[in-house]
Amino acid sequence: VQLQAYGGGLVQAGGSLSLSCAASGRTFSRYAMAWFRQAPGKERDFVGGITGFGGTYYSDSVKGRFTISRDNAKNTVYLQMNTLKPEDTAVYHCAATSGSVVTGPYTYWGHGTQVTVSS
Repeated sequence: VQLQAYGGGLVQAGGSLSLSCAASGRTFSRYAMAWFRQAPGKERDFVGGITGFGGTYYSDSVKGRFTISRDNAKNTVYLQMNTLKPEDTAVYHCAATSGSVVTGPYTYWGHGTQVTVSS
């Protein structure tokens, strides 16, 4: 599975941004997908994930503000980010696993896309 993320950019605090992650392959629906982020000098964190059937899980830091969805017909997973905060600034990566959406292991990773939230 090859993954490519799109949609990063610069946004003011309180604004919204949408990320997309396009996947190759014919078995996309069999994979749980997730978004991770890594801020400078920090470890990579789980943002949220979605099962092949559409069940979603979120970290407490983004719950209620971010929404993950997927379109299996388009082999794409989305991350809608609302009410963005400066602390959301990070490089965002999408990833795929044939295992658990929460614990992975995530074995397929896309290149990251930068999200910068100005105060």
